[in-house]
Amino acid sequence: MNSQRIGRDFIARHGETVFNTAGRMQGRLLHTPLTRAGFAQAEEMGEALRAALGPKPALTLWASPTGRALQTLAVIAEHLELDWHQARTDERLGEIDIGSWDGRHYHELGMQFRPIIDAETGALMPAPDGETYPAIAARLSGWLADTNNDPGSRLVIMHGISSMVLRGLMTGRKPVPAIGAPLAPALPQGSVVMIDSGIETIAHRGRERG
Repeated sequence: MNSQRIGRDFIARHGETVFNTAGRMQGRLLHTPLTRAGFAQAEEMGEALRAALGPKPALTLWASPTGRALQTLAVIAEHLELDWHQARTDERLGEIDIGSWDGRHYHELGMQFRPIIDAETGALMPAPDGETYPAIAARLSGWLADTNNDPGSRLVIMHGISSMVLRGLMTGRKPVPAIGAPLAPALPQGSVVMIDSGIETIAHRGRERG
């Protein structure tokens, strides 16, 4: 689907967390705080958006209700001189639900379920008791439909997998046969894209770790 919104959408992936550095899965876990590198990524996103939009831009602020998304938004909002308290949250913007995989190490799961990340698309293999990609697409399609009339442009802070699906929906990509949902290319943490009339451009590319 294509949202056909009037206004631009800036879709951002939150900064690095303590779980990321430990190689642990975090899925829908609410409180996995940013590392110093994660805060630095948020600073860079804020600087890039201020350079592009100026101070106090007319943006509706949205975020996943997770701590890592809200921490990222707080730093970006400070750069933009916008009120973090005016941000709206929605659970539908959350990350893929990985069920009993929450908190487990990638390397441990990789030995049991091989491979757990598709090298071509960057898609995470759904957990046996977790959420499927069509289910992610359905909840994000619902969010898009409910917020289609948001005035003007908006900034949305979310997660790696869920942002790939949202971007795929908003740019009208066809479902990937292996997962049954549209999927935009993976981007590093701390990245921001701009979607305008269904066309995506990278506003800021986060720096890869290591």
